[in-house]
Amino acid sequence: MKTSPNYFADRVCLNVLANSIENAKACYEAAEGNIVLGVLSKNYDSDEAAIADMNNYQAATNNALSVGLGAGDPNQSEMVSRISAVLQPQHVNQVFTGAGTSRALLGQSETIVNALVSPTGKVGYVNIATGPLSSQTLAAEVPVETAIALLKDMGASSIKYFPMKGLAHKAEYQAVAEACAANDFYLEPTGGIDLENFEEILQIAVDAGVKKIIPHIYSSIIDGETGNTRPEDVQTLAEMTKKVLAAAK
Repeated sequence: MKTSPNYFADRVCLNVLANSIENAKACYEAAEGNIVLGVLSKNYDSDEAAIADMNNYQAATNNALSVGLGAGDPNQSEMVSRISAVLQPQHVNQVFTGAGTSRALLGQSETIVNALVSPTGKVGYVNIATGPLSSQTLAAEVPVETAIALLKDMGASSIKYFPMKGLAHKAEYQAVAEACAANDFYLEPTGGIDLENFEEILQIAVDAGVKKIIPHIYSSIIDGETGNTRPEDVQTLAEMTKKVLAAAK
């Protein structure tokens, strides 16, 4: 199985939640395969149950599986690393302190391993205290460039910038995007992204020159009654993505 995601124009891969195998397949098709489907480790009682079920998602989507924590829960970090070692998915979500463990257990460099860092209210700085214990202490605010260098040391692929609250931290997000571009690192904007602000959020990362961008669009495109991510919204996101990338050429 291919262990790296597919990207629109070799640059943007969507990340949405999958509520079922059928929902995953529909979203995968809506994005023309340029997507990873999030399945949350927190929803399973054991590693064995998670692996058995996530295997089915892999089979249905050509391994476009994104192993999730569950609302960024740092207590899921170790489980994510353990099951990802077995599954070898295309995408792994991690807290800052869990990225090195995931990369080591994966045993290869193709799978995208992100690391969660948070806004601080200060442009050019991010909070890296997002692990199970560190998230319970005072924030560790470091320059974005330092965070990226630390993550490269640990074998991570990208910054998962969360919670963005849409464009509430626009200036901070722009600085993160510029730092990722300058330091050849990928970026995953996450939190409060919807059909209204998606294009601007993507445009900022594209304009900054980020090499690979994996925006996470979650609750805003989930049907409240069924719990499914709406494939028609994924198709809309795909069209927006192609439009932004075409204009960037």
